[in-house]
Amino acid sequence: MSKKNVLGTELKSCSCNPMTGWYRDGTCRTDMSDQGMHTVCAVITEQFLSYSKAQGNDLSTPQIGFPGLKEGDHWCLCAPRWKEAFDDGMAPLIDLEATEESTLKIIDIATLKKFSHHR
Repeated sequence: MSKKNVLGTELKSCSCNPMTGWYRDGTCRTDMSDQGMHTVCAVITEQFLSYSKAQGNDLSTPQIGFPGLKEGDHWCLCAPRWKEAFDDGMAPLIDLEATEESTLKIIDIATLKKFSHHR
């Protein structure tokens, strides 16, 4: 389990409100059981929520144990899903300090830096 981000420094928290992460501990850390690779700390937009819903992943509607996301929330997205959104021109900004380093297996650092959001 990595505790480093894509910049090679200490992995920061993505969000505790709403509580996010594969471990639901606020960070985008991962392990081998995380098939989706929830490693990208995204800054959610309405455009991305609509895109994700159209792809069959409704992130805006509350479910049991899930609050439903709204614009401005920070959330650990699956790296392949973010890449797919990027390829379709719908990728949200990301917090590089809270995006886990294994993301670099899917998305190159130059692309990630173009979508950098500073808190």
